[in-house]
Amino acid sequence: MSVLTVLTAAIAPGVALLAYFYLKDRYDTEPISLVIKLFLFGVLIVFPIMVLQRALVHGLGEDPFVFSFLISSLPEEFFKWFLVYFITFKHASFDEPYDGIVYAVAVSLGFATLENVFYAFLNGSSFSSLMIRAFLPVSGHAMFGVMMGYHLGKAKFTPEHTRKHLLLSLALPVFWHGVFDYTLLLSKAYWIWFMVPLMSFLWLRSLRKVNRANAKSPLRVATREDQVKI
Repeated sequence: MSVLTVLTAAIAPGVALLAYFYLKDRYDTEPISLVIKLFLFGVLIVFPIMVLQRALVHGLGEDPFVFSFLISSLPEEFFKWFLVYFITFKHASFDEPYDGIVYAVAVSLGFATLENVFYAFLNGSSFSSLMIRAFLPVSGHAMFGVMMGYHLGKAKFTPEHTRKHLLLSLALPVFWHGVFDYTLLLSKAYWIWFMVPLMSFLWLRSLRKVNRANAKSPLRVATREDQVKI
């Protein structure tokens, strides 16, 4: 494949998934400039995370469990969570629970997209292998972003449970990301039998959270009231 074809195939899944979750916002879409900014920040954090992970590998070794949960999952999800929390949690545009999902997915897919580009060029990937990565790591990062953003939205709009949901907004993505990586590492020859059910579960779980977040939007009530007045 040509360089342009590889680059397009590596970038397209992340952009398509971001567009999908952006358009799932039923009541008040977020400023596209802010979403793009978060996506680009997600791209940029790939570099410090790579350096940190290399240091952790030297210090902790490459045991599959340690690698999956402490070297891969924890740094990646923490950096993403840090960005989403400090850039958007008190932002005026974060005015409904679903917004947290949009912002967390944007950062997650920025990270996943550059990671996918590196993989494509460093491993000489075929188009079919890039499509497999679209189904696995790229969409996996999107699912982890949905979990993170859902609980950030709950943390902001249920003040009595803020601490609980802030903890869940980091702990759940770290846990499921670790499970994802650990499953891949332990089932290299038979990964499809484990990953298809896991990804199906994560997608169904994420879509339920998308619907719940939209259902809790204060703008939903306002829209209904406006329709009644008309």
